Amino acid sequence: MTRSGKEAIDGYGGILAEVVQLLESARRASARSVNAIMTATYWDIGRRVVELDQKGKSKADYGFRVVERLSRDLTLRFGRGFGRRNLFQMRAFFLAYPDIGQTASAQLTDANPNQKVQTASAQSRSILAALAARFSLPWSHYVKLLAVENVAARAFYETEALRGGWSVRQLDRQIGTQFYERTALSRDKAAMLKRGGRPAPGDAVTPEEE
Repeated sequence: MTRSGKEAIDGYGGILAEVVQLLESARRASARSVNAIMTATYWDIGRRVVELDQKGKSKADYGFRVVERLSRDLTLRFGRGFGRRNLFQMRAFFLAYPDIGQTASAQLTDANPNQKVQTASAQSRSILAALAARFSLPWSHYVKLLAVENVAARAFYETEALRGGWSVRQLDRQIGTQFYERTALSRDKAAMLKRGGRPAPGDAVTPEEE
């Protein structure tokens, strides 16, 4: 026995490192899966808010009252995460990607001709899964992207974040330093993209934070 009371085991350090890596990878994969479903759900919430808002378009404050009431009721039922600001972000999310639902529904129907005879609940789950496949970034990334008013710039940051596996901190930094504009002005765009894809020391996000 060692002084610590633990018996020395040959190769234990290697096994421990492998298991830790395996568990962290599993946690990250799980976080990505949950994030994708929740992001798709937030888009769908935004769609429903916009559609209800449009029914009362003759009243200037109708949309605000819809969000106000929905925020109160959802918070009572589900707790944090459904404040007015968050719901307005979900609304803005749908407005930024309004055609995604039609595309997902069409792709689903093409892949499964019998989709139209599914129950409403089954259709909803299927469309949600199709939406989750489209929104490959976590919700926190899309919140940052919504702050980018230039549509071309927003698409650029989304593409590069996906391609480079950017954390939300890295995405926020690139937006803040106008990486899109700097890349557009660069004579060597390939080199610029390569440098921009390198994470800074503070960009890493732990599995717990994900």
